[in-house]
Amino acid sequence: MNDGTTPPYPGTDPEPRRTGTVTRDGDTTVASLKSVVRAFCEERDWDRYHNAKDLAIGIITEAGELLDIFRFRSLEEVDALFQDPDRRGEIGDELADVLYFVLRLAQRYGIDLSDAFARKMERNEEKYPAERVRGKNRKYSEY
Repeated sequence: MNDGTTPPYPGTDPEPRRTGTVTRDGDTTVASLKSVVRAFCEERDWDRYHNAKDLAIGIITEAGELLDIFRFRSLEEVDALFQDPDRRGEIGDELADVLYFVLRLAQRYGIDLSDAFARKMERNEEKYPAERVRGKNRKYSEY
């Protein structure tokens, strides 16, 4: 886990980037994002509000807001949302809100997301072998 002493973005000083700075997925690490979230919350003295329960509630609340964008829309309408720059931006904002809470929960409780993701994908490989599930969308227990 990044303790905040290493630069949050390649080629920059250790200060986390602030809102409005353009970055790209290929240039950003999970540790740098966690560092930005940590600094943002520390500046606001929000640690007391960010326990595991409330952060998990934040994840589901923001995920619900993302879902609301797509609710009651046909697949064609959903595709059209991504073609509209304003709606695409709205979708990105909601995804970022979900990511914020995921990062904050991981940062507060010392979860290495890259390691957790790699371990989970290994288990998924076992549960969903490609040769057995290709083209099917059922849960592993149904195969």
